[in-house]
Amino acid sequence: MQIGYALMLGVIVTVFLFIGNAGADSIKTELEASPRHGEWVKVTAADGRVINAFIVYPEVKEPATSIIVIHEIFGLTDWIRLVADRLAAEGFVAICPDLLSGMGTDGGGTESFDSGDDVRRAIRELPASQVTSDLDAIQKYVRDLPSTNEKVGVSGFCWGGGQTFSYAVHSDTIAAGFVFYGRAVSTEDVPKISAPVYGFYGESDNRINATIDATKAAADAANVTYEPVIYEGVGHAFLRRGMAEDANDAQKTATKAAWERWVSLLRGL
Repeated sequence: MQIGYALMLGVIVTVFLFIGNAGADSIKTELEASPRHGEWVKVTAADGRVINAFIVYPEVKEPATSIIVIHEIFGLTDWIRLVADRLAAEGFVAICPDLLSGMGTDGGGTESFDSGDDVRRAIRELPASQVTSDLDAIQKYVRDLPSTNEKVGVSGFCWGGGQTFSYAVHSDTIAAGFVFYGRAVSTEDVPKISAPVYGFYGESDNRINATIDATKAAADAANVTYEPVIYEGVGHAFLRRGMAEDANDAQKTATKAAWERWVSLLRGL
């Protein structure tokens, strides 16, 4: 019995590993097959820190709106790069900084950590001032590109969604913030926001959603634009899950609706 159970468990683990690798392989394949120009760049912050970032350019005739894509607590993954590539396909210059740049082994970034737990721990320990300085540098970098116009949006997922909200408090030059299932700032900080903030939330994600009503009330009282939308039948990280090959119908539907809303808002900036 024990041998049979061990064998069965090994098969199950192997199957799940295969599925995970297949998803990763499909993302890499799509990135490598992209007709758009994507490249790694190094951006220097005011404090001298060098930030490694991946940027993708659209195939357009005129200078484009740019969008900063802040990664999840998993760091700068190929999935985040894929989101940037798909945004470029919609006509935007998309840049995703590795906010763990220089924090890993031998001065590396996300890719240099030994495990996912190490990545998550390092991200949770990032100084808020450093994250803000990094994002200031990334914003300046895209603004100075000859291929961009004056509009810079900021977006993020999960941990990155929370950083997007925080950055909207800090910066009065961004055109909009797009928060995907990220924590809100304190209600005391909401009046400091000058750009519109658009929220994207999964229905089954009370850990995040519990603060939406209070944040909305604070925003309305301060004449700050905060427009949260809750997507039915999905939970946390629904966009990433909805883009996966094994996504269910609810995840696919929510992802399609959220993506179309995001692109429409970006085009309207």
